[in-house]
Amino acid sequence: HVQLVESGGGSVQAGGSLKLSCAASGYTYTRYCMGWFRQAPGKEREGVAAIDTRGSTSYADSVKDRFTISRDNAKNTVYLQMNSLKAEDTALYYCATTMSWGSYWGQGTQVTVS
Repeated sequence: HVQLVESGGGSVQAGGSLKLSCAASGYTYTRYCMGWFRQAPGKEREGVAAIDTRGSTSYADSVKDRFTISRDNAKNTVYLQMNSLKAEDTALYYCATTMSWGSYWGQGTQVTVS
């Protein structure tokens, strides 16, 4: 079965960096786009970054030039490098992938910026 497991979250001071990882299993990882999403308390879940099967990327305006999404197809893992973190980046971060029959989500990893 499809499984996505995030890691790398934590607490960091404003201006600091974190790198999130999402390990995928149970499907042919290289055939699907991957995305990172986040949800802050009291707010709706929002898309942060996405990467397609060729490595093309897209970002939310709020994280452009600060966050970088990448994927390692040999490790079935997608990453989110987050630099120059701000308090407003505090949220639960999820990775996800979408297939023709539905979407799959990880359990999330908490990022707290103070």
